[in-house]
Amino acid sequence: MATEGGGKEMNEIKTQFTTREGLYKLLPNSEYSRPNRVPFNSQGSNPVRVSFVNLNDQSGNGDRLCFNVGRELYFYIYKGVRKAADLSKPIDKRIYKGTQPTCHDFNHLTATAESVSLLVGFSAGQVQLIDPIKKETSKLFNEERLIDKSRVTCVKWVPGSESLFLVAHSSGNMYLYNVEHSCGTTAPHYQLLKQGESFAVHTCKSKSTRNPLLKWTVGEGALNESAFSPDGKFLACVSQDGFLRVFSFDSVELHGTMKSYFGGLLCVCWSPDGKYIVTGGEDDLVTVWSFVDGRVIARGHGHKSWVSVVAFDPYTTSVEESDPMEFSGSDEDFQDLLHFGRDRANSTQSRLSKRNSTESRPVSVTYRFGSVGQDTQLCLWDLTEDILFPHQPLSRARTHTNVMNATSPPAGSTGNSVSTPGSSAPPPLPRSNSLPHSTVSNAGSKSNVADGAIASGVSKFATLSLHDRKDRHHEKDHKRNHSMGHISSKSSDKLNLVTKTKTDPAKTLGTPLCPRMEDVPLLEPLICKKIAHERLTVLIFLEDCVVTACQEGFVCTWGRPGKVVSLNP
Repeated sequence: MATEGGGKEMNEIKTQFTTREGLYKLLPNSEYSRPNRVPFNSQGSNPVRVSFVNLNDQSGNGDRLCFNVGRELYFYIYKGVRKAADLSKPIDKRIYKGTQPTCHDFNHLTATAESVSLLVGFSAGQVQLIDPIKKETSKLFNEERLIDKSRVTCVKWVPGSESLFLVAHSSGNMYLYNVEHSCGTTAPHYQLLKQGESFAVHTCKSKSTRNPLLKWTVGEGALNESAFSPDGKFLACVSQDGFLRVFSFDSVELHGTMKSYFGGLLCVCWSPDGKYIVTGGEDDLVTVWSFVDGRVIARGHGHKSWVSVVAFDPYTTSVEESDPMEFSGSDEDFQDLLHFGRDRANSTQSRLSKRNSTESRPVSVTYRFGSVGQDTQLCLWDLTEDILFPHQPLSRARTHTNVMNATSPPAGSTGNSVSTPGSSAPPPLPRSNSLPHSTVSNAGSKSNVADGAIASGVSKFATLSLHDRKDRHHEKDHKRNHSMGHISSKSSDKLNLVTKTKTDPAKTLGTPLCPRMEDVPLLEPLICKKIAHERLTVLIFLEDCVVTACQEGFVCTWGRPGKVVSLNP
């Protein structure tokens, strides 16, 4: 898939690249694929995906990876930069007939050396729960496709739960399941729980509790990916209609929205501290959205085709400060720190908390994130102070700051944006900047109220929507163990919801939902390298390496600077 007219040098696949940290090097001996190493003919197949889990065993070799290639699913011991991959001995291998695996997710909370829970979504709409260590298939959800017949686009365990999981479909619907409940033998009947502009939440009319517990009907087109915030309180979703929607998971309220420059949004990820969201999609751009301010703060252009994956690198995100390191935030910051998803990135998280809790001393933060695309290229990006906090003197001439009128809060962020009057911002910088620490605390306490209202042990679910609701209100007495959705007889409901509020792209361009290109800083990639023959579908940052995968079914390991051992030249 070489770019035309680029010459030999342009089309050469890179096996190493250098950044300010040093040399990243492809490790050929650490490549995972089907045992025969034959490139997979990817025409018409679903994207290759990779999931990791650490079993926390005593051997120090607890990493496991799962990946799908066509109709096949593999589960291996992942040896990373330490030892060469042994493809002849997959722990588990499955070949499916009549359907293909499309996505998967491990439950990190329950994983042990003896057992691991892996959810697998399929192209025909089913979801399977398997244990690849015990080689067991414990349950099949939506087996008769009575709940949804469309392709599963994303499966996610609800953070902190052993039994709840979310399933998104190309129908644009998303469902909450409990592994303990059955799906029933008949199509679900539904009752409207909540309705808003372009979205509806239904519960299940059933004498006994059954799956799905809840179903959301949203906007137009497929729901392509969802991602939980590091503290598990918010859910970011991107859809084929080009919208990012961020929801408070407990209170079923929309927190904010953003619209792509054009086309669908395909991927989404959170910064390690939960303050920024990056999306990628069919506009070939990466877009950085401020969670606290509810607005686009930067776009990045480096890809020549659709962006398929975006991911933050928690191990390269850096904080430089003048004083010795100590935690100086509030108790709330400390609690956020304790709930941060990856223990190994805790130092980064505490520093980022500190960056947002200290105003007097100079602290400099740089977020690193990466993206891969259908152009077979890997791009790395740095999100720096001059973009994040434009109150400070700007070092880039390109950084235009007149994004919006200071008096109009960003769409979808009612009650969360900072009012600029009274702030210390100079007049030429009207857009609201990062929240002072006290405001962050207030925002946190608001969600804590919602947490307390639903402290039932199963207190996680979300709603999806296009715009901020004028009729926002917390439904604190809503039932968790219900299900929602539209069945064929109610399909007109979704049609009415969507057509009533169909968004004209021309009307969103130039608004806070979708600023014009010249109205926000344009990032340039640190590196942009062609690293595969086929389109790239995976990008995962681990502590000692970076993992990529392409549609041919090759899962590649890139050793970080200084992390490559002699066993893997």
